[in-house]
Amino acid sequence: MSAELSRLSINQETVRQLSLPELVEGCAKAGIGQVGLWRAPVQEYGVERAGRLMEDAGLTVTSLCRGGFLTASDPAERARALDDNRAAVDEAAGVNTDTLVLVSGGLPEGDKDLFGARDRIADALAELAPYAAERGVRLAIEPLHPMFASDRCVVSTLSQALDLAERFPAEQVGVVVDAYHIWWDDQVAVQIARAGAGGRIHSFQLADWITPLPAGVLVGRGQLGDGCVDFRTMRRQVEATGFDGPIEVEIFNEGLWARDGAEVIAEVAARYLEHAC
Repeated sequence: MSAELSRLSINQETVRQLSLPELVEGCAKAGIGQVGLWRAPVQEYGVERAGRLMEDAGLTVTSLCRGGFLTASDPAERARALDDNRAAVDEAAGVNTDTLVLVSGGLPEGDKDLFGARDRIADALAELAPYAAERGVRLAIEPLHPMFASDRCVVSTLSQALDLAERFPAEQVGVVVDAYHIWWDDQVAVQIARAGAGGRIHSFQLADWITPLPAGVLVGRGQLGDGCVDFRTMRRQVEATGFDGPIEVEIFNEGLWARDGAEVIAEVAARYLEHAC
């Protein structure tokens, strides 16, 4: 592995067309030693089996995505969400990663109370954080762009994510710095510094913002360099806090999924070197 690529992690969703063994093979060919995994394909392959596959290949699993969806007000729904998140923690431990990414959840149907929804996230974290800590797993709250606030994530900024995370020990709950979701925020440098000072940057992810937005906004992330995000500046801001961990490239893009996965991995590596180093 080259020194330039030593911190690059390929998030599995970037090349979702590849099976887990194919992902391992593609990373080996590209000289990449780290991957971020997703629960559904890991469950399909088998959690223990996936963990052994990564270990035997010498791949570090930088995160598992995703837990969360913790905003339900109905007691039965909340109980189911907590059970699912405990399972997600167990799966993260099973694939030997210390980071479970949380997408917090949107507003329940008919509910317009953002602050109440965020309070329910905090209540859930109070139950989940100790459980995760006992298993060596950190919870990483990922703020999503505000266009997802209604249905996917009421946590839209790093400031909001940190307001939640800072109620708990840093080794238990931190945040995801995802360039795609927070590049637009004029407070992002201040909040990155705040997160770093508290030791709460648990994951750093890259994808580009392209316009016009594709019809399917959820799968409209761009390859690095195809949009307007200044990755080098954000990386300098993150590293100025002392963060020296993995840098995951997580791109949801149907065009990439239609291509040869090994080619996409090689292109991601090249774009990472060109635009983020």
